[in-house]
Parts: sequence; C-alpha cells; structure tokens
Amino acid sequence: MGNINRRVKILATIGPATDSPEMIRELIKGGMNVARLNMSHATHESARSIVDNIRTISAELNIPVGILMDTQGPAIRTGDVEQPLELAVGAKLVLTVRGETSEEHQSVDVNYDDLVDTIGIGNVVIVDNGDIHLRVLEKRRNQLHCEVLTAGVLASRKHINLPGVRVNLPALTKKDIRDINLGIEMEVDFFAMSFVREASDVVKLRGILEYHDGANQRIIAKLEDQEGIRNCKEIIDVADGIMVARGDLGIECPYEDLPLIQRSVVKQCVERGRTVIVATHMLESMVETPSPTRAEITDVANAVFEEADAIMLSGETSIGSYPLRCVEVMDRIAQRTEEGEKAGFSAGAQVDARPAHIMKAAASMAGELGASALIVFTHTGTMARYASWFRPSLTPIHCFTNDRKVLPQLTLHWGLQPHLIEFCEEAPLNDVETAISHLKEQGHLKAGDCVVAISEIRAFSVRGDTVLVRDVS
Repeated sequence: MGNINRRVKILATIGPATDSPEMIRELIKGGMNVARLNMSHATHESARSIVDNIRTISAELNIPVGILMDTQGPAIRTGDVEQPLELAVGAKLVLTVRGETSEEHQSVDVNYDDLVDTIGIGNVVIVDNGDIHLRVLEKRRNQLHCEVLTAGVLASRKHINLPGVRVNLPALTKKDIRDINLGIEMEVDFFAMSFVREASDVVKLRGILEYHDGANQRIIAKLEDQEGIRNCKEIIDVADGIMVARGDLGIECPYEDLPLIQRSVVKQCVERGRTVIVATHMLESMVETPSPTRAEITDVANAVFEEADAIMLSGETSIGSYPLRCVEVMDRIAQRTEEGEKAGFSAGAQVDARPAHIMKAAASMAGELGASALIVFTHTGTMARYASWFRPSLTPIHCFTNDRKVLPQLTLHWGLQPHLIEFCEEAPLNDVETAISHLKEQGHLKAGDCVVAISEIRAFSVRGDTVLVRDVS
C-alpha cells in the first residue's frame, strides 16, 4: 500500500494502460489518491466504466479515491493529412482556415477560423507540443504562409500554440459542455478547466454546475498560457484550486520563466488557502523506461518542497509502459522529501474567517504538543481544507465526515487523511470518542498518545467550535 502518511497527493491519469479493474486496483493500493479522466481522449462510454470501477474498488479496499474530469478546452489543432508532411528547415507550409484550400505542396487546415486575423507577420506558430516551429511570412484571406524553423514530421490533428497571441475562442466548447454534463451526472469530485484565461471563465463553469445542482463539485483552473498567468490573482479568487499545467505553459511562456512561474503560483495558492497541483512531464522518461532521470527526481522533489497539494502523472500512467512503477517512484520521492526542509509558504497565510483562525491555532497547538493526530470534523469539507492550509507537517491530519460525497473531495488536499463515520448530532463531543476508537482500530493511535480535536460543542440552543486536547486511553 502507498504510504498514507504522505502529505502530498498523487494524481494519476487513467488511460489504455490502466483502465482495467485490475490496474485500477493496483494504482489505488500503490498510492493513487485521485484518478484523472482526460476528456481530450476518453469517450463517454470509457469514462462511465472507469468511474464505476474506481468507486467499486475504492469501496472494497476502504480507501477513498477522488475523481477529476479534465476538459479538453478550446484547443487549436491541425486537420487531417493524407500522409504525414516531412517538413525541412526553410521549407514553406501553408495553414488554411474556413475550408480554404491551397495549391502549395505542403498545406494543412486549422480548426481556428480567426487564425489569420489574430496573428501577425513575424509571429511564431508552435505545432505538436513544441516539436515544430513556424514563422509567419505572409497573410492572405484564409491562408497563413509560414517558414519552417525546426524540422519535423506533421501528422493529423496536432496541437497548435500561439505564444503571446490573444485567442478568440470560447472558454468552454460544445464538447466541453457535453463532457461537463456527463461529469455532473456521474458526480465526479473535481473539474479541471483547461486554458483558463480570466476569472470569468471559471464563473461560467460555476454557473453551469449550480444550474445542474453540481454546486458542490470543485473547480480546478488550469493555467496554460501567458494570459492566464497575468490574471492569476483574479483566477485564484474564484477557483477552488489551480493546476500549473506545464505542458502548454512551457510552450506559451519562455521556458526559463517556468520554474519562477511555478513557484509564484504555488506560493500564492498556499498563502490564500487554494488547492494547487503541479502537473505535466514530472516523470516523462518513464513512459518508456523503468527509472526516472535525476532531473525528474529533483523536479518532483521541488514540488513537494514547495508543499503543493498534489503532483500529477499524465502519459506516464495513461499510456506508459510502467504505470505502477511511476506511482511507486513518485511516492518514494515524496516521502523522502517530506522528511526535509519545506518552503514554508503557509507562514504567509492570509487568514480572515474566524473558523480559519481557530484551525490555525489548533494546528499550531498540535505541533507544540507533539500530538499524534489533529482530528477535524467536517460536514462540507471546509474545516478540513482549513487544516490542510496551515501545513502542520509534524502532525497527521485525520478528517472525519458523515457525507459520502464529501469524503472523496478530501483526497486532493495536502496532508488530509479522510474517514467516514456517522455523526452524533445530539452530542457532538461523542464524535471525538468515536474518531479516537476508529483511529486506534486502524493503528494510527495507541494508548498514551495525545490528540488535538476540532469539534462542535452545543450548549442549550447555541453552537460553537471548540479545540480539545485529549490523551488516548
């Protein structure tokens, strides 16, 4: 089993290499906390099957697992080509839109109708995740004539990036809406919204969820271009969390800026109590090889050092040859790194709400007392997320909820170990005894341990929060 005491969470993308019940079981046992559905590739049929299997196996193993649906977003792609185009440096390639055809030998259609209008002569077009670079030489009505700067082979439906160009595409495509409706129906725990450029993009998705009674589902905004980074503060304000999606981000922004962008975004999120995920290319070499590079080990360790809530595997587990090994490697690196020094961004936490102040005091007390557990009771997940916010690295956080829908939503947050129990509404302090007994049975506590618990107390008709210190008998 993956170490449950690991603070940082592991997201693993489910794909052809891991979509069988047997592989899902092994991923969960190996330490996967959240399963990602990449709707750029998954069908509705496969998504339903994967979700059913995850929930069934999670219940059998009694290990909570969250499910994150990642939308495709307004992706710009090339069209189909009969044969892959061999592009040499200095060659000409024509990009056409609106069904235009070109007499040039090498040309390809693009699905973004406003391409010619929004890009300028001299701008660079990046194709196939950075493998092919083009420079715009000439603009005609529905044609963009480009010079090939880096040689490559262009096959069908390859992704296009336009660094620094404001793209006039909707925040949510028709495909995204269909996929989101499926996610609402399946009650996935998180939606990762691709190519978020401004706060209003997140607000649109929030409106859709609220309209369809999915208001409790959490929104993770993916930062993937320069505009999203410029509007990062406002996006953090309205999203439940942020994903530093370094694939497109590393193409859209100067690559030497990427480490600074990652650290800045993680710092802002931790200080403001927002979930933050570091994603893409973390163990990319392990798609084909059984061991990580030394640079990849350090990359994973840096995200753990920054105390990001989660680190993510993409192709490594969806199509790779060593998916289980990747989870094991990430788990080992994270555990070892967590034994060392941390960035300490939570020291700058911008606390405002009273419950957050109470939780901050409780987390501090737990550390000073050397408590074996910080026990948190939550109906909606809010108090548990507050506990995660303050990053109490010396004290395990055990959060208890009575809501089966809230339980998997707690799997994404730094340090949280979620449990499901029935609450005693008439005498909330009884829940503390129930939780301690539960943790003793699972081997988390023993007689003589000290625990700090955040519980509700009721006196007559008045309710209030209380911090309890208890010795385990």
